[in-house]
Formats: sequence, C-alpha cells, structure tokens
Amino acid sequence: IADADLWGLPGWVQQIFFGTGFAMILFTCMVGQLNTQVNASICMIDFINNYISLFTFWCCMVVEFVGIVHSSYAIQLAIGQMAGKPIQSREPPKEGFTL
Repeated sequence: IADADLWGLPGWVQQIFFGTGFAMILFTCMVGQLNTQVNASICMIDFINNYISLFTFWCCMVVEFVGIVHSSYAIQLAIGQMAGKPIQSREPPKEGFTL
C-alpha cells in the first residue's frame, strides 16, 4: 500500500525500525530471552542444577573474565579441524597493521 501510515509514526522512524529490520531484531531478542528469564525466576537454583549447565556457566564466566569476545572463531576453527575440513578464508592474508 503506497500511502499507508503505520501508527502515525514519522517516516524516518518507520524506515529505521521497519525498513532495516531493527524491529524484528529487537522482537527476536526479547522473545528468545523471555523464556529463559521466566524459567530462572520460577526455578532459581534449579535452573543450573545439573552438571552440564554448571559447567557451561563456569566456562562462560571464564570467557567473560578473560575477555575473549570472539571465542566463536576459535570454536569454528576447532570444529573444522575435528571434522577434517579446515576453514578456508576467501580474504587475502593481512599485511602490516591492517586489521
């Protein structure tokens, strides 16, 4: 619909939230986090009352403490090596101080 007006919002607000997909990002984060928060608020201690969750919690705490922000890249490389298919980059090797 060419001349549709969504909730009377200005055009720039509609473009930021609905044109770029930012509203869906917020929605997905809120829905994805909601069930975990509800479960943790009801069960509190039972939420990490098994060894797998406790191990995962302490691993996350170590990663946070050490400051490894992009540990997913190390996990990706390790899984690639274990699968026998090393990750091959399409980018040229870095030279000098280029990041």
